[in-house]
Amino acid sequence: METTLTVLRGRWTPLVIRELLLGDRTFVDLARALPNLSDKILAERLAQLTRSGVTHRRRSPGWPPRVEYALTDRGRALLPVLEALWDWGSDTPRPGETA
Repeated sequence: METTLTVLRGRWTPLVIRELLLGDRTFVDLARALPNLSDKILAERLAQLTRSGVTHRRRSPGWPPRVEYALTDRGRALLPVLEALWDWGSDTPRPGETA
């Protein structure tokens, strides 16, 4: 349980994961999807999730540089945990659902 809570720590972390459950996203995609999240905190959360093995950072060649974030198998395995949290809170839609 401690490991899971460490990975999910931070106010915005579950919401970043929720967005990535919908598919691969660039930093800009994530920033648009979470407009109240500062770029600094988003960068910190993505770095922490990458260090934890939850996300994978992939840079595409070319100009301008394009970096995409995707969930790893370890990250996708968090879906039942997050669904339980969303069900418990009940006012937040699950990934792929609308309010």
